[in-house]
This record gives sequence, structure tokens and C-alpha cells, in this order.
Amino acid sequence: MTTTRYTTGLAVALALATSVANATTESTEDISVMNQAVNNTIAIPAAYQEALRRSVKVDDESAVLTRYVRTDGRNATLGGEHFSTVVSDSGVLKGFANMSLDLVDMTLPSREISETIARAFLQQHAPDLLERMKISWIDPHDEPVKVVRNGREETVTLTGMKVKARNLADGRWFWIIVGGDGKPMVFERDIVWITFPGKRKTEKWLHDAWVAEKQQDVSDDQRKL
Repeated sequence: MTTTRYTTGLAVALALATSVANATTESTEDISVMNQAVNNTIAIPAAYQEALRRSVKVDDESAVLTRYVRTDGRNATLGGEHFSTVVSDSGVLKGFANMSLDLVDMTLPSREISETIARAFLQQHAPDLLERMKISWIDPHDEPVKVVRNGREETVTLTGMKVKARNLADGRWFWIIVGGDGKPMVFERDIVWITFPGKRKTEKWLHDAWVAEKQQDVSDDQRKL
């Protein structure tokens, strides 16, 4: 940690897995090597470095969450800029997210180009999903990112073109969100959806708002003790 600001930002990020139920302290050496190998196939931005590696649960399956933040400490707090991956202990890339201010206000690719990019990504990183893939829709999708400008925190909107699809083999959902730079900025797979009352069951480790809410729930429970 090279600066106080960076360390402070990481303190918030590090809290995201330490206080959430089902998180464990560390993965085994073999699992760590396997997950690192998967991460190495994803283009992690050069300006980022690893800030967090934790074991988590995804639909009762063990996985490793790895979070990278900018080396200059820019917007490194929870809700800010980050590049994160979730890889199962069996070596399957469950998802990744590139929440970067550099992608804000960029012109989005067309639906046709977005689908082409999404399919090319799946062919390399999740070819099994192509076998019985049914696209539900392709539309712009917004993600909030907290940034600090002129000493004040504000929320900006990061928009990408979301290709949402269903795996007809098991009924689970997956999607690729293509950024204005023509590259996938978000990928999530094996998402379990509960039809009634209509909500996602699968944990949202790549979504800081969800993580923050879970942390608050834990804090509230601790205060009741």
C-alpha cells in the first residue's frame, strides 16, 4: 500500500468478505493456483493491482473472489472503481466486473456487434454456455460508480450493452455487458432466479451495493447481541 488514501480505500474493500457469512479466511494452495490461472486469462487493466482475495460461497459452491483496485488509489473504496473476478474452486469463471471511470460516457456498440463480441468471449471463457444459449434481450444497462471529484463524492453512471441469455440446459441465466471500448466489462453466469417473489437467489459478490447491504445486515445483528 503506497499511500494513506489507498490503504483507507482498501480497508473498506477488505471488509466486504470478512464480515459476511460463509466467507473463510483462505483457500488451499491448489485452489489458489487454479484461480490465479483463470484470472490470468482475463485482461486485468495494467493500472490495477490485487487488493483482496477471499473465499466465498456462490449457491453453496465454494469460490474465490479477487478484487483489484487502481495502483494510484483513485476511487478505491467500496462502490468505486475496481476490477473483480469470481472463480469457483473447480476452476470455472463465474464472473468478472470492470467498473472503470474510463468507460463512462462512451458510445456503445450496436446490438449486433455486442452479440458478436459476447459470443466471442463465451467461446474463449465459457464455451459450454453456447451449446444451448437463448438470448432474451440486448439493451443498454447502467451501473453506478462512486467517484471523488474536487474533494466531493458523487455517483456516475457507467453504461454498457447487456446481452442477457438463458442456458436452456439448466434454466440458469448469464450475461455479458459490453462497454463502449468494445470489450466485455461484466460477465456473470449460472444465475439462479426465483420466479416468485421474483428475485435473484445467487449471491452478488461483484456488486458493491449488495455487499454493502450484507455488511450492514451483519452490523445490525452484532448490535442486537
